Amino acid sequence: MPTRATQKHFLSIIMPAYNEEETISEAVSKTLAQNYGVPFELITINDGSTDSTLDKLRKFSSRVQIISSKKNNGKGYAIRTGLARAKGSIAIIQDADLEYDPKQIRAVIQPILDSRAEAVYGSRFSGSVQGMSLLFSFGNKLLTLATNLLFNSRLTDMETCYKALSRTALSSLELSETSFTVEAEITAKLLKRGFSILEVPIAYKARSQKQGKKIKIADGLKTILTLLKIRFL
Repeated sequence: MPTRATQKHFLSIIMPAYNEEETISEAVSKTLAQNYGVPFELITINDGSTDSTLDKLRKFSSRVQIISSKKNNGKGYAIRTGLARAKGSIAIIQDADLEYDPKQIRAVIQPILDSRAEAVYGSRFSGSVQGMSLLFSFGNKLLTLATNLLFNSRLTDMETCYKALSRTALSSLELSETSFTVEAEITAKLLKRGFSILEVPIAYKARSQKQGKKIKIADGLKTILTLLKIRFL
């Protein structure tokens, strides 16, 4: 049964998707099937997909909000669009590629439900990682180290998809990034505005480049620039 603490909460799950026809149906089904301990909404953003992603999303139209753009604007743009539509007292991002299992969302949002945090990240590197290449592992840890040095934080996984934010934390952000650099923007602006970020361990199963992994090495360089821009400007 809902506790007094959870009765006041409503969860918004934001799912950006670009050419995810292989996994989108399963991702939506799994997300809808979970018990998060609070009422929730699922907002999907079809970011200019050229495959059958949108057609598959439409099969869930009675249970899912669908936002669709004709062109690919970038993950940051999709997340910002979803967050702008979110009605929840808590918002979290769920990727459509199923590298993160939605059953873990409840553990990530629990500290916010318990009033122990305003921002919670699911950390892959304090949990378990399967299939991530050494290059991507190194890149993730390097970007996290850069974040910690610039903002005097102690994060273990800045680039994680699972970023859960209370309405208070979310309202403090004025996001502008349109690409993968939105991950750094969210983190840097939270830290710069004085929010502590609590991490909880999660499991992660990476997909390969052949399976459609979209982030590139160049995105890492852009992320560093984003961190520097927010820290010093």
